[in-house]
Amino acid sequence: MRFKNLADMFVANAERMTTRTAYMYKQEGQYKPITFGDALAMTNEIAAGLHALGVKRGENVAILSENRYEWAFTDYAILILGAVNIPIYPSLLSNQVEYLLKDSAARILLCSNQNQLAKVESIRVHCPALEKIIIFDAQPPVSDYIPLSQLLKQGKEFLQKNPGFIKSEIEKTNLNDLATIIYTSGTTGEPRGALLTHGNFMSNIESSLQYLHVDETDTFLSFLPLCHVFERMAGHYLACYSGSIIAYAESIDTVAQNMGEVHPTVMTSVPRLYEKIYARVLENVENGPAIKRKIFYWAIGVGREYVHCIMHKKAISPYLKYKRNLAYKLVFSKLAERVGGKLRFFVSGGAPLAKEIGEFFGAAGLMIYEGYGLTETSPVIAVNKEDHFRFGTVGPIIPGIEVKIAEDGEILTRGPHVMLGYFNKENETREVIDEEKWFHTGDIGFIDSEGFLTITDRKKNIIVTSGGKNIAPQPIENQLVTCKYIEQAMVIGDKRKFCTAVIVPAFEPLEKWAKENSIPFESRRQLVTMPAVRQLFKIDIDNVNNALASYETIKDFILTDAPFSIETGELTPSLKIKRKVILERFNSEIEKMYQV
Repeated sequence: MRFKNLADMFVANAERMTTRTAYMYKQEGQYKPITFGDALAMTNEIAAGLHALGVKRGENVAILSENRYEWAFTDYAILILGAVNIPIYPSLLSNQVEYLLKDSAARILLCSNQNQLAKVESIRVHCPALEKIIIFDAQPPVSDYIPLSQLLKQGKEFLQKNPGFIKSEIEKTNLNDLATIIYTSGTTGEPRGALLTHGNFMSNIESSLQYLHVDETDTFLSFLPLCHVFERMAGHYLACYSGSIIAYAESIDTVAQNMGEVHPTVMTSVPRLYEKIYARVLENVENGPAIKRKIFYWAIGVGREYVHCIMHKKAISPYLKYKRNLAYKLVFSKLAERVGGKLRFFVSGGAPLAKEIGEFFGAAGLMIYEGYGLTETSPVIAVNKEDHFRFGTVGPIIPGIEVKIAEDGEILTRGPHVMLGYFNKENETREVIDEEKWFHTGDIGFIDSEGFLTITDRKKNIIVTSGGKNIAPQPIENQLVTCKYIEQAMVIGDKRKFCTAVIVPAFEPLEKWAKENSIPFESRRQLVTMPAVRQLFKIDIDNVNNALASYETIKDFILTDAPFSIETGELTPSLKIKRKVILERFNSEIEKMYQV
C-alpha cells in the first residue's frame, strides 16, 4: 500500500501540498479555505494536546460533533497517536450517547457545541470512565471542561519541546492496528461496534479508486454524517488520499444552496437526496407550460437513449450526438447548474437507489454511480464504474476482495476490507464471520453474467406471506417513492394474507393539489383522512401494483400525518427505516387493514 497508515496518508499529503486548499467551511455567510499546511499544524497540535492529557496508544477517544473541519483534524490527531476514534452521531438522544460512552469506556470526549454538551451533562454521572471533555466552540461552564483553544496551546508548547514527536508516533502504527469503532445504527436491537483497522480503510480506498477516478482537481461537498462509514471512507479518507478539497455543508437542509456556492465535482449521498431532487424537478416541470413539459420529456428520452448507448458500449450516431447537445442546452444545463455546474458524478450508497431515479439522472448527464457495502466491510464491496455500469445494480465487485452467493441467496464476502469483529461481542462476531473468514452480510442478492451485483433486500426484511410467498419489500418501496405524492413508504405483509403499506405523503405537492382542487383542510392530520386524498394515493399505488406480481400488490395503506424522522425514532442516523418501530407505532391501524 502507498502509506503506512491513515495518519501517514494525511501527514504525507499535507506536507506535499502545504499551500493548496484542503478544506472549506462557511462562516459569516461565505466559504473560507484552510490550506493543507494549516490543517496539518492544527492536527499536530490537537494530537500533542491529547498526548499531554495522557491519551495512550490503543485508547478509545470519542467525538460527538456535526461535520466540520475540527472533526476531521481530531480524527487524524487520534490516529497519529495510535488511539481509536469512537464517532457518535450528533443526532442521537442523551440515553443513546450514554450507551456508546459506557460501552466504549471512553475517557476523553471531544464535543462540538453547547447543544451536544447539554446531552453529555445530563448523563455524565452514569459514565464513570469519562474524565475530560474538550469543547470545540462552546464556552465551558465548568472548570474541568477544556476549550479546544486551550488544548491547541498545550499541544503547540509540547511540540516546541518535542519536534520529532509526530513522526515518531506515526511510525509506531501499522495497517493491522485498530483505527476506529463505528457503532452500527441498528434498525433492530442495540448498536454493535465494528472494529475497523487502518488496513481495512486503506485497502478499500485503493480498490475503490481503481473504479472511480478522483484527484487533486476535485472538490467534495460533505454533508452525510462523518460518523457514518460511507462518508468517513469516501468523503473524508478517500478525498484526502486523492488530494481533493473537502467543503462542509452547513447542514442537510442547506445542501442545495451550498452546492451553488462550492461547485462540487464529486458528491456522496444516500438515495434520499436524489429522491428529493427528482421529485422537485418533476414537480416544477408538471407545473410549467405544456411546451416546456414536452421539451423536457423529449430531452429525457434523448438523454436516456444516449446514456444507454454508453452503458452498452454502442456507437453514438452523429444525429443522436446532435440531439443530445441540443437537449443539454435546452434542459440539462439548467439541472447541472442546480448542482453547482461542475459536478462530474454522484456516488450513492447506504440504501438501494430506485432504477428509475438512476436512469433519470444518467439521462440528464448527472451520473449516479451506485455502490454497496456495510459498516463491517469498511464499507465498499461493489460500485459501478465510470466505464462499466448498469442502472438498478450496485456494480461489479471491487478489486482485491471475494464475494460469493450462499445457497439461500445471502451475499458473503472475504478480504482485507472485513472488520476484525464486534467490540466486546464475541458471540455476535461468530454469528457473522464464519471459520473460513467469510462475512455474512445479511443481504440477499445475485451476480449476473456480466459481473454486476444486484441487491434484492435485507435477509431479515424478506416478507413471507401466510400463503408461503417470498416478497422483497425494498424494490416495491423504491417504486413507491418515485410517485409524485409519496415521500416515504414501508411495505408490510410478513405472515399475513396480503401486503399493505404505511405511506408518508410528500406534503408540499399534496397540499398544493388540495388547494388547487378546492379541498379545505385545517391540518395535515385532517388532510390525510379525506376520501379524495386517499383516492389520489390509490391511483399512484395502483400504478405501482400494475408492475408487480399479484401476491406482491398492495391491497390497503395507511397515510401518516408526519414524516418518518430520526428525532421521532422511525429512522436510524443513516436514514434507514426502523421497521420494528413503525410496526409498533401503527399497530392498531395495521390490524384494522387486516380485519377483512
